[in-house]
Amino acid sequence: MAQRKVTNLAGVVHGVEDFRVEEIPMPRPRDHEVLLEMDCVGICGSDVHYVSHGGFGDYKLKDKLVLGHESSGVVVAVGADVTSLQVGDRVAIEPAIGCRTCRHCKAGRYNICPQGVYCATTGHGNLCNYYTHAADCCFKLPANVTMEEGALLEPLAVGVHCCRRGGVGIGSTVLVLGAGPIGLVTLLVAKAMGAAKVCVIDLVERKLELAKTLGADATLAVSGHDTQDEIVKRIHALLGTAPDISIECTGAEACVQLGIEATVPGGVVTLVGIGAIQQRVPITTALVREIDIRTAFRYANCYPAALAMVANGTIDALQLITHHYELQESDQAFNAARYGLDGAVKVMIHCQPRNKNNPLRKV
Repeated sequence: MAQRKVTNLAGVVHGVEDFRVEEIPMPRPRDHEVLLEMDCVGICGSDVHYVSHGGFGDYKLKDKLVLGHESSGVVVAVGADVTSLQVGDRVAIEPAIGCRTCRHCKAGRYNICPQGVYCATTGHGNLCNYYTHAADCCFKLPANVTMEEGALLEPLAVGVHCCRRGGVGIGSTVLVLGAGPIGLVTLLVAKAMGAAKVCVIDLVERKLELAKTLGADATLAVSGHDTQDEIVKRIHALLGTAPDISIECTGAEACVQLGIEATVPGGVVTLVGIGAIQQRVPITTALVREIDIRTAFRYANCYPAALAMVANGTIDALQLITHHYELQESDQAFNAARYGLDGAVKVMIHCQPRNKNNPLRKV
């Protein structure tokens, strides 16, 4: 009897406005890798930008690229040298892999490794049925953590990293600029790390309603008609003080400027959102007020903390997911994420058929 052919469908961007679901070769794990049956993949803003603009920041599409890097899967085969995982393990996949030998990797800062590989940026992503990945960058999920939560560990790791870089701790007063997925996970992590008050600002009231549900102490809807001075005064009034730490999650020039103006003298502004390469920043304002401007790029050594906060119930990340699609419906999923259709915040794609009796596939 002939063996059934196993296909490997993937969401592939070929160019601007050219996204396709098509078959790609079945991968084989190298000695240090595992073969994963992909389960959940969340859509990130960078994925959307590859489709809409052919890239983002310094990262430009050079050839067709499998998208997806917010993901979880099940181990179906292990390489010869893998001892940490076994077939059947459910894992979250950290998409960043450093070279492991450069000065940055040896210092634990593999997120800035010049030779590093990152899913769906410097290498193919994992929006597909089957995918191989380094075993040491796969984190086994406890039984009480869903596959959806496993995929959400990637944006949560961004939140952990930017809060660490900003110095968020017990009693901090934090301003989060932007209520998109990264702004919302930053809110969740800041509260989990002990922030006393967190204010989230955005242009869209609907997003701010979700921020309130997730625990924001204050929210502020702004418009293009508000002056910067007016917004700063309203932020200070809502928080009762100027924020110690402002975390900019949009990349917009106006928000970077606002973060610097709103932050208390001696405070910290952490830049997370990736916007235009050249921006006008009131650097002298920051200088005379001794405001530290720090940057946060992706994450390093943050997955364990993100997983712990989900596993112990400190963070309920499932509230971020608004839409579910099958892999074959990826084009619809990207449209929902790109245009915020029907209130889309975090769109989740399922690479395997979902259990109809338990759509969230908790185990």
